[in-house]
Amino acid sequence: MRQATQIKSPAKTVLVVDDEPQILSIVSGFLCGQYHVLTANSGREALQQSKEFKGEIHVLLSDFQMDGMTGIELATRITQARPKIKVLLMSSYSEGMLVLNEGWHFLPKPFILSQLRSLVGGLAFPGHTLAETLRSTPKEQLVHGLK
Repeated sequence: MRQATQIKSPAKTVLVVDDEPQILSIVSGFLCGQYHVLTANSGREALQQSKEFKGEIHVLLSDFQMDGMTGIELATRITQARPKIKVLLMSSYSEGMLVLNEGWHFLPKPFILSQLRSLVGGLAFPGHTLAETLRSTPKEQLVHGLK
């Protein structure tokens, strides 16, 4: 279980879950400058993080396809305990149509980090403009799914 560096309060908290260490590192590192970031490399670990974290978790950002527990199974379990959490699933899933619960969002891989920033920012800070969310976007980096 890892916890990235916390930034000044009142920070929004994002739980990032991916079983690919490289993607987990890139995504959580990118978000770490704007959010309090919790990380987990499996659904089981994410459930434990959610249970142990006493504050509000604003956004669950999870890989769709993981060993042991899918992103949908994880999101379903976490939203039962934390009904206000926003869900963003990411994947290179290409085996048909995805049906997500109302209010859940999907980010297809590969994506550029400004897309991620825009989506997470929109979920964590509803009402902010896209310009406010993207203001400090660093050089674009393409994130690929390894599955």
